[in-house]
Amino acid sequence: MLRILMLCLLASPAWVFAAEAPAEVDGAMTINVYQARQLHALGAVFIDVRPRREWSWGHVEGAVHMNLAREFIGLSRTEWPRSVPLVVYCDSEVCPASAEAVRLAVQWGYQQVFYFREGYFAWMLADFPQEKDQIDDIATLNAQAH
Repeated sequence: MLRILMLCLLASPAWVFAAEAPAEVDGAMTINVYQARQLHALGAVFIDVRPRREWSWGHVEGAVHMNLAREFIGLSRTEWPRSVPLVVYCDSEVCPASAEAVRLAVQWGYQQVFYFREGYFAWMLADFPQEKDQIDDIATLNAQAH
């Protein structure tokens, strides 16, 4: 019975992809949930890099969904203003996707990149403003950037 349980745990996709995200990313500021809330109140652009399914379950109010593998690369385009404050998050400290997205944003020349390592789970636990199932698109990001 124990062998079957261990086999199930090791074969689970969550175990395959779960990894500790780095504590810091060069060129960006790591922020906690309270600092993220302050940036939210000031109008920073929040970018959620979680899979679409997780996004639909809930996300930071006003956040833009950009899947790291497909949509995030759009931020590399030169027409986006590099002075826009970006707050990038995933679900928690065990999601390295946000760290990779932050690294890319810094590499592309964004000047105010904030790494919200604690992510959506911390935001949700603090009972800060959230939304569910809102469809976003690149026009939403464009409106927030200008």
